[in-house]
Amino acid sequence: MMKDLLRVTVIGALALWLVLGGVPVQAAELPTYELVARDGLLIPDTLRVPAGQRFKIVVRNEGTDAIEFESIELRKEKVLAPGAKSFVVIAPLKPGSYRYFDEFHPDTGQGRIIVE
Repeated sequence: MMKDLLRVTVIGALALWLVLGGVPVQAAELPTYELVARDGLLIPDTLRVPAGQRFKIVVRNEGTDAIEFESIELRKEKVLAPGAKSFVVIAPLKPGSYRYFDEFHPDTGQGRIIVE
């Protein structure tokens, strides 16, 4: 019984692979937005994204100090050394405005995500 189930599963997977052209299927790339930290600023200070869609923010620290990208509303934070690059993935959002900031440069490193 187990052998038959395994055989059917393997045959089904092989058939699906052949139907799809025999090549691996890749997930669609997430929409990606770039954010640069430089001289205590976050550039751009406003990101506009569509509502209800997951997306990625790539953060590059082009400054000479460490930064901490943070958003309390989105529950995200990421510390980057000078010259470092990283990303955060944001779950689908409802329309509105969501604040982000650089924890290490709170007076100048501020921005927001506008979800439309």
